[in-house]
Amino acid sequence: MKKNISRRNFIASAASTAATISIVPSHVIAGSGKVPPSDKITVANIGCGTQGLREMGDLLTHEQIQVVAVCDPNRKSNNYLDWSPTGLRDGIRKVLNDQTWGEGEKGIVAGREVAKAYVDQYYSKNMAGGKGCASYEDFRELLENEKDIDVLKIMTPDHLHATIALAGMSKGVNVITHKPIANRMYEARKTIKMAKDNGLKTHLLAWSNRPEYDLVFKWIQDGVIGELKEIHNWSYRPVWPQFTGLPQDRPPVPDGFNWDLWLGPVPHRPYHPNYTHNVFRGWYEFGGGSIADMGHYSLFPLFRAFGIETAPVSAKAYGNTLRKAEDGVCKWIENDVAFPYSCLIKMNFPAQKTLPAFDLCWYDGGMKPFAPEELEMDDRDIPEEGMMFVGDEGKILAGFRCENPEIIPAKKMDAYTGSKTSESYSRENGNNIWTDAFKNGIESPGSFIYAGPVTETINLAAVALRAKKKINYDSKYMKITNDRDANAYLYRQYRLGWEI
Repeated sequence: MKKNISRRNFIASAASTAATISIVPSHVIAGSGKVPPSDKITVANIGCGTQGLREMGDLLTHEQIQVVAVCDPNRKSNNYLDWSPTGLRDGIRKVLNDQTWGEGEKGIVAGREVAKAYVDQYYSKNMAGGKGCASYEDFRELLENEKDIDVLKIMTPDHLHATIALAGMSKGVNVITHKPIANRMYEARKTIKMAKDNGLKTHLLAWSNRPEYDLVFKWIQDGVIGELKEIHNWSYRPVWPQFTGLPQDRPPVPDGFNWDLWLGPVPHRPYHPNYTHNVFRGWYEFGGGSIADMGHYSLFPLFRAFGIETAPVSAKAYGNTLRKAEDGVCKWIENDVAFPYSCLIKMNFPAQKTLPAFDLCWYDGGMKPFAPEELEMDDRDIPEEGMMFVGDEGKILAGFRCENPEIIPAKKMDAYTGSKTSESYSRENGNNIWTDAFKNGIESPGSFIYAGPVTETINLAAVALRAKKKINYDSKYMKITNDRDANAYLYRQYRLGWEI
């Protein structure tokens, strides 16, 4: 029997096939109002860096969840990068209600030992007979030893997402992962296919419930901007150090850090801190750039709300150029190892069931569209981050994730007689969304099986940046049809024993 929250499935099955047996939840028997450990969704968290620890509090404080194992190739170190010097530490202190947590530690500290101590301390205070969690360096060992895991939560660098997801699903374990599903088209497709074939429950954490998209789609259907022609989306990211070439120095591998395991499927290269922790996103090999980092948040809900079910048919990208001085000569920096500091990517979509053919334009690194006439009429400029929908008769402006959409200029918004606000709702965190779906045996709204089009779009954007020309894409055959060499960017070279 495929594992799909196995204990719960067993109870449901028993209840439906044995009418003479009455199964009463143990928390009802106990009368405590709390979910006992035996009924909780057991989660193994793989990836204990800054984001893994930042989201750990949502798991620990969720009544339906119990963290039973943590895993990371790094034991513990204080060389992580984050958005503030004490934000991560202060968040842990708040969850633990312990203002002494991390006292005396220098730098930004993370790793599997930190995660285990965090989990153990929380459960010792908040769970009767509080049981701590297991700790592993290697996710493969975790999957072999932990036989009662319901869900893997993958919080590793992008290049390991598919490898770990496929390994978990092959063991019958449900999977949730940070974005992206994979940073290679081939790996993403294989992961999505396994989720469909195995019937396991999955969730991409970039999903969020945003009825603003429904409102904008209604405006477009009402013809307020005519026929949709373009969607523009821009972010000021990257917010991590970005590089233009491979590092040449050879610092030693830190104690307690398994560099070979961190590389996973990537062919061996010497260790360097410029690859690890927060900065991995900037490398073609390890990350997906700013569009994979932030584009999922804005585009995944958009694709779902607008009914975009088909990948782009072509893409073209421009990245910033750089020079360096050598022996008094300014030379071009040829960069095919890292995403550019800033870029513009244009992707051409065919007609969808709900939309005409349109272009999607992505900007990052401070690049954004110039203010259209409709904004200048109101003496306004384009915001730092945002989204704009362009039709042949008007425009809609919104925040980066489509927050607070408005028809521009203001007089056109004033003249519109339909609904001008989206329904109110509370933005549940990702845990609430996926736990309710998983325990009821249904697909979450962020399921992998719904993420194919946005995943292909974001991976194709990276291919276009590397191809440095307009590429034509055949989604059916997963093939670049006008540039044979560019097809290599849909795949990766694998180390022996790590093939997918």
